[in-house]
Amino acid sequence: MVSVTRHLDVTGLLCPMPVIQTQNCVAELCPGDVLSIRCTDPGALLDIPAWCRVHGHVLLSTDENPEEIVIVIRVSS
Repeated sequence: MVSVTRHLDVTGLLCPMPVIQTQNCVAELCPGDVLSIRCTDPGALLDIPAWCRVHGHVLLSTDENPEEIVIVIRVSS
């Protein structure tokens, strides 16, 4: 199990806000930190992993259930 550094709750926000809020939060973190993002926008399942690929962050997991989506990423330098 990975130790989460910060939790970000963007439930109820629609594209592009989950990615923008993720980007803003990552800017405050250090390389190696782990961010857990809780959201309800199904587009985040595509948008946040794509954003991670572009910016070099590591997608650790995605978990989807009927109420929410949780995406966990590791911040890179």
